[in-house]
Amino acid sequence: MPDISLLMLYGSLFLSLFFEVFLLITYFEVQGEMRAEDEMLAQFLTKPHSEVSFPTTTIIVPSFNEEKTVAATINSLLNLNYPKDKLNLILVDDGSTDNTLEVLNSFKNNPQVKVLTKENGGKHTAVNLALEHVETELVGCLDADSFVTADALKNIVPYFDDVEVKAVTPSIKVYEPGNVIQHIQKTEYSWSIFLRRMLSSLGALYVTPGPFSIFRRQVFRELGNYKQAHMTEDMEIAMRMQKNYYKIVNSHRAHVYTVTPSTLKSLVKQRARWSYGFLNNAFDYRELFFNRKYGHFGMFIMPIATLSTFTSFIMVTHVVWGWVKRGLQMFNRFQAVGFSSNFSLPSFDWFFVNTGVLTLVVTIAVVMTIYILYLSLKLADGKFKLHRGLLYYLFLYAFMAPLWLSKALFDTAFRRKVSWR
Repeated sequence: MPDISLLMLYGSLFLSLFFEVFLLITYFEVQGEMRAEDEMLAQFLTKPHSEVSFPTTTIIVPSFNEEKTVAATINSLLNLNYPKDKLNLILVDDGSTDNTLEVLNSFKNNPQVKVLTKENGGKHTAVNLALEHVETELVGCLDADSFVTADALKNIVPYFDDVEVKAVTPSIKVYEPGNVIQHIQKTEYSWSIFLRRMLSSLGALYVTPGPFSIFRRQVFRELGNYKQAHMTEDMEIAMRMQKNYYKIVNSHRAHVYTVTPSTLKSLVKQRARWSYGFLNNAFDYRELFFNRKYGHFGMFIMPIATLSTFTSFIMVTHVVWGWVKRGLQMFNRFQAVGFSSNFSLPSFDWFFVNTGVLTLVVTIAVVMTIYILYLSLKLADGKFKLHRGLLYYLFLYAFMAPLWLSKALFDTAFRRKVSWR
């Protein structure tokens, strides 16, 4: 009888290879589309403001105990290269217990700014309160620990020339990584930039990130406001839009920087919440799965993204457990014979190549992963530059991912509630 664990491993590797090949084919197919977008944005950025009809835009900044970062967030918005009379900010204090409200009030005399305050109820309630005051054509949100580049909004609004486009997502980068954990996330976020750009071309984006996703106001008028949505309202609204055939695209040139967790504990908690939210929102929208009416989104991306939570856990657990077993074997051997002439380190035999199916498949998957990471870093930064975050990611990420994947699966299976912080 076949080993069940081996069958699961082969299935996981097949799914991983399938998705990597799918992404690479998409990448090669959309090269012309990406060049055309770059040319469009370059022309738009060089036009004087007097020659462009800019849509009126409101940016909402929901805040809860963000006194250390929110001022920089607001200043980055006020410094956007965008007509001041077309840009409004609504700052919402969600019942903070620190000096966040005082910081927000320091901006209230600015004619572009409106300050609101409410009892603590969660991010989605803060954004929904602000939405009641929005009268502009476009509306977006910026988390109070994120910062936009000066041309971020101008790299988004041209996409709305297509009347079918209802939302545009940005490219999110790590703000000033300071330790190993944050450098790993820098590479991970570059991979996310690549992934979202490919999913955009497929019409299959399943999240509109909190940092600076911009919507047409009609989205909320027609589909309703944000929901609690398992602590991941930015995923739920994207899935709701996909269900109603609302087009979401990505602008990989619109750069936003966000502060990321600096400790393993806070990173695991954040990623477990994201994975938990995705699994539960996917279950809520399960009628989209394998539904041809929803194209790539329903037939491929949602099923693969959901299964990948399980298969990633299986693969990385298998790899880590294999290393642990080998380490224990070497330790036991050392205890038995010490550093004797019979004890040798692993060596490479030039006259033997392991051609086993598992070894071959794993090798192909690793090579493709490294190539996709190369493309991701090139897309995120405009050119490929080797940095320590890539090395940290390659050697340490496999040990970290099982921590939040197992927690998310456990919380989902036993219907445990998760918290934001």
